[in-house]
Amino acid sequence: MTSSKIERITVKASGVYDVLVGRGLLSECGSYVKEVSQAEKIGLITDDNVNALYGDAVQKSLESAGFSVCRFVFPHGEQSKNTDTLVKIWNFLCENSFSRSDCLAALGGGVTGDMTGFAAATYLRGMDFVQIPTTLLAQVDSSVGGKTAVDLAGGKNLVGAFKQPKLVLCDIDALDTLPDEFFTDGMGEVVKHGMIKSAKLFELLEKYDLKTLRENKDVLEDVIARNVAIKRDVVQADEFDTGERMKLNFGHTLGHSIEQYYNYTGITHGQAVAAGMKMITGIAERHMLAEKGTCERLAKCLDGYGLNVSVEPTPEQLGSACLNDKKRFGDTINVIVCCDVGASMIKKMPVESFFAMLSEASE
Repeated sequence: MTSSKIERITVKASGVYDVLVGRGLLSECGSYVKEVSQAEKIGLITDDNVNALYGDAVQKSLESAGFSVCRFVFPHGEQSKNTDTLVKIWNFLCENSFSRSDCLAALGGGVTGDMTGFAAATYLRGMDFVQIPTTLLAQVDSSVGGKTAVDLAGGKNLVGAFKQPKLVLCDIDALDTLPDEFFTDGMGEVVKHGMIKSAKLFELLEKYDLKTLRENKDVLEDVIARNVAIKRDVVQADEFDTGERMKLNFGHTLGHSIEQYYNYTGITHGQAVAAGMKMITGIAERHMLAEKGTCERLAKCLDGYGLNVSVEPTPEQLGSACLNDKKRFGDTINVIVCCDVGASMIKKMPVESFFAMLSEASE
């Protein structure tokens, strides 16, 4: 193989698999997939944007490794992450006579990975899949950990399953074609990981901004590997999201409500999460749940990566959408708070008290 140095991070969950971080992985993906799969056929699932960039190269590599490849391409965007597209994927697998011993490959961002994983978890009651993430967001977050889902009108990721991949290939070179808007989108999750688990990662991010981080591939590769390791550690401690893993949802309770408010258009997931992180940290400071100055430091870092955005809805307006959040249990909700940079906690509170905090913050 001709790749440069590859970092291998092993995830030991219900399934054990490697996350490879490096350069040149797309053109060599077939040989890596061959190491973990005995499938005869690969279902390559991707969107129209990514297909135009990498579909042919990935299919060629898979075929060179001996796989028969069938490709399914859907329209890009969060609007495609729904049951209609999922049914089309199921029908595609049926029409092409896929068996349980075959394998799916998710080539693209978080939408592609989530839907492909859910299809793999459910078609014929389960088949293998691999993740080949091409966005920063997918590489540092959604491709690792086994969460799969589609959106409903009532909220994001409300129907899904836990399904661990057999392999994750994070090719740094794929980020070269990523527009700044989508790189910024991924940085929302990168900053989040620093806030909840690693002051050292956060301090590293403070030394760069969007432009300088993109230009320094060695640092970028290190940042991605650190993020994957953080995600790995949390998933291994709490694979099924009943405790520690909830911390990964810092900023997401309000962030998902913001996305829903805008009907998933005009604001990216990373921008919404950034707004949610800043909003909940400001509230936490006012209630002495976070060290003074934490929100200001967070906002400054977000600003450097184009994420210091203002949103139209007030915290109070976002409250009702939070009722569908997966961290709500009956009359209580688990609120993720960063008491300081690199330190987070899960605060369980009555929904009524949470709403009161949001209402107060809106005044």
